Amino acid sequence: MIFNIFNDGFLNQFLMKCILVFLLGATSLLAQPTVGFTTGQAARLVIGQSTFTSQDSNSSDLTVGAVSGLAYAADTLFVADSNRAGATPNNHRVLLYQNLSGMLPNPTAPLSYNRKCPVCLGQATVVLGQPDFTTTTENIQATQTSLRLPTAVASDGVHVVVADTNHNRVLIWNRIPMTNDAPADVVVGQPNFNTYSLPGNIPNAKSMRGPQGVWIQNGKLYVADTQNNRVLIFNQIPTANGAAADVVIGQRDMTTFVQPDLTQQSSVVDAKTLLNPVAVSSDGVHLFVTDLGNNRVLIWNSIPTSNYQAADISLGQPDMVSAVANNGYRTDPNDTTVPQKQIPVLCTVSNGTDTNSNPTYPASCNSTLNWPRFALPAGNRLFVADGGNDRVLVYENIPTQNGAAADYVIGQIGGSVNQASDAADSLRTPMSLAWDGTNLYVSDAYNRRITVYSIGENSVPYGGVRNAASLDIVARGTLTLGGTIQAGDVLDLNIGGTTTTDSSGVSTTTGGVDYKYTVASSDTLTSVINGLAAQVNAANSGAGDHDVYATPNPTASLILLTSRVSGTDGNSVTIHISVTAASSSNAAQITGTLSGTTLSGGGDAAQIAPGSIVSILGTDLTFTTASADPNQSPLPVSLGNTQVYFNGIPAPMLLASPTKVTAQIPWEVADTTSINAYVRSVAQDGTVKVSTPVAVSIVPANPGIYAQPNTAPSVGLVYHGSSTATGIVSVDGTATANDTATVTVADRTYTYTVQSGDTLDSIRDALIALINQDPQVTAEPSGVFDRILLRARVQGPEGNGILYGASANSSATVIMTAIGTSLCCANVEGAPVTQDNPAVPGEIVVVYATGVGLPVLSDTNKSLLQTGVAWPVDGPVTSPASAMNAIAAGKTADVFSATLVPGQVGLYKVILHLNPDLPTDPISQLTIAQDVYVSNIVVLPIVNISQ
Repeated sequence: MIFNIFNDGFLNQFLMKCILVFLLGATSLLAQPTVGFTTGQAARLVIGQSTFTSQDSNSSDLTVGAVSGLAYAADTLFVADSNRAGATPNNHRVLLYQNLSGMLPNPTAPLSYNRKCPVCLGQATVVLGQPDFTTTTENIQATQTSLRLPTAVASDGVHVVVADTNHNRVLIWNRIPMTNDAPADVVVGQPNFNTYSLPGNIPNAKSMRGPQGVWIQNGKLYVADTQNNRVLIFNQIPTANGAAADVVIGQRDMTTFVQPDLTQQSSVVDAKTLLNPVAVSSDGVHLFVTDLGNNRVLIWNSIPTSNYQAADISLGQPDMVSAVANNGYRTDPNDTTVPQKQIPVLCTVSNGTDTNSNPTYPASCNSTLNWPRFALPAGNRLFVADGGNDRVLVYENIPTQNGAAADYVIGQIGGSVNQASDAADSLRTPMSLAWDGTNLYVSDAYNRRITVYSIGENSVPYGGVRNAASLDIVARGTLTLGGTIQAGDVLDLNIGGTTTTDSSGVSTTTGGVDYKYTVASSDTLTSVINGLAAQVNAANSGAGDHDVYATPNPTASLILLTSRVSGTDGNSVTIHISVTAASSSNAAQITGTLSGTTLSGGGDAAQIAPGSIVSILGTDLTFTTASADPNQSPLPVSLGNTQVYFNGIPAPMLLASPTKVTAQIPWEVADTTSINAYVRSVAQDGTVKVSTPVAVSIVPANPGIYAQPNTAPSVGLVYHGSSTATGIVSVDGTATANDTATVTVADRTYTYTVQSGDTLDSIRDALIALINQDPQVTAEPSGVFDRILLRARVQGPEGNGILYGASANSSATVIMTAIGTSLCCANVEGAPVTQDNPAVPGEIVVVYATGVGLPVLSDTNKSLLQTGVAWPVDGPVTSPASAMNAIAAGKTADVFSATLVPGQVGLYKVILHLNPDLPTDPISQLTIAQDVYVSNIVVLPIVNISQ
């Protein structure tokens, strides 16, 4: 019998035991327990879109446009659905989400799978500025109900105040409106509801020009009068149209001339001036003004009571007279070298050195700002929407000094990073903020959504949701030795250095670590390989921070170098080999050849395909440890009183433990590119803890091969695929009528003449029908490609050696190729490939993988694919939607098939045909790949008995 795709028998039982051990294996990536916000955390919920990444531009009560201003009061979220940052669409309206607590689950609540994305919530109950939720008319004419680019909103739970920016006014509702398009009660900035004019370039206490910020606190109204470069303070909330402000800050008085041409405006920056302030807020003690044009947030330690009062603190700048965006460092004007030396300003931790070995510094860090948009006090905390850096800074305490560093960053994975996207942990120009005591709301203008963040009791690190089979995709390289032994020759392996070549072709390596081996007369290539590898490992032993570890492979005359750092970072580890002779009069006789100048193959196991089995790594994730029977169907969505949620969908689980939780990514998330994930666990006494959400990147396919746990290099779970001898014939090219395609078995010939309308499939199938008349072999299609699989009719090694071949007529467009010359490689189907029972060139082997992605299914069979449910025993053979290829021992291995395993969840069986021309190598490397995504590297022993 030959690698029966569906009847694995004892193999499945053995495999699943191995996989369960793998899932329970050691965790390599842990996060420290925390209670609070964390840098890089994902949003827990999203409002205004059906998924985190949908960016629907249609207007409704469920979808928002390019939102800006936010406010929260009286269990209501207020949203200004327009902006002045260039994002689209502008819907010229304000939305109210009343009874918000009834719409959004609290952070510790269990979730039900009652919609496509259970964490994508919120339905507006009232709209202002438009007659209904689908109308988005820009109302040029000012009226008592119209809005034209409203950018800010505020409420004290009684009043609602809206900055009607392009009408140069602020509207006030004396009660929270309960009906659509409700008229405002009071207007300020204009004498009445029907005007929106400006008093020239000389403002006054009653005028406004493009206001973009409003705030209500302790009976006072604050307005960021943006284009007048000032903030107005009304000591009482106005009750009559056209009321005059009482205090102005940012200008000397209420009538200071404002140059309308921004390029001609005064560049004076100090503690009293403002340039395009876009937001104002207060906690009742301090006043916070977001001074957009000066790239700073100013803090007054008490509420100003007189005009032109100076601020006390500047965030985003080192002092009151600086206004540089991302003021991380400056260049030394007295330095004449190129590049000039950098002098740290706000970013004092170096990020490397320049070509002159001078320290360099990042432009941005936790202290810098770039076009900030909003500052929100919340208890002792301060949140700042740092729009130009696409992030929110979190200060655990109200800052008391200039240029203070934030404690955490939301929207980016670090203070010096900007990777803005629509991912669940990313932001693109956050415009405003609101806080309800539990949740932080962020208006994400360019992603057309409002993201909601909350605090977890423990955290999963960035990239902590990984393919359970691969976990760490590490980079590797090889050093191959050859030549002959000559005493005194020296091999110098440099790891981590920099190699330069001068104009005469002489290479010099500086830095890194050198490992030198001097050849002795008693040496052999084997002892040299073992000795040099031992040096590398001895130097690295216990250090944990060196670049690689070395695995000697004398059989293949090489040393395998494996990065100690997982992921793509390992690809930057440099390697260099030099050989010097025993004396200047002799040439070195030993040779060393590297696979490249750097290690390669490091990949990101945290990019996940739909349906993958994943491990969530962290600390203190659960109260207990529990595992599911992997053969159970459906898998449980609660295990040991623990649940995992992906976009709010309860995930089928295999393992729950404090440091690792293993579950299946839902197939249903295939139409998105980013989801969130968090773990919820309940103790016996009812105590609930949840992890801070983390984002998971969703890709079509990113396969991982299961391997034996705790082996280095990683020993694959590889199995012999056939109990009969096999051979392969490939049918390629194109079909042209009257061509002839021929397969020979021993001295017997089977020829098919191509007919009009034939395809490669039909040519293959016609030949299979002819070959099946042969007395020694049978034929069948191989699966994914147009291959003919020949197999001996007799079981065991007796079938090895049957000759076969393939050909076509000389002018044929169909191409017939025999991959090998004789049937070979019968073994015990399902037996593990081991050092005692190795694979051989030309053999068919089987590996198991997850992360292969969606299979191609007919409409009839699509219903068979269900999250957490085992693939039916009588289900069809599948192939992945994303084509797969494989490399074994450096050469292409044909992928016969990659099919979901009947009786298992999220597991693919991959059948490979090893190249017939492989050398003996006890640690041959094997990978599978789909598109640009390459699996982890596993090793298997291959023995070429002809060598």
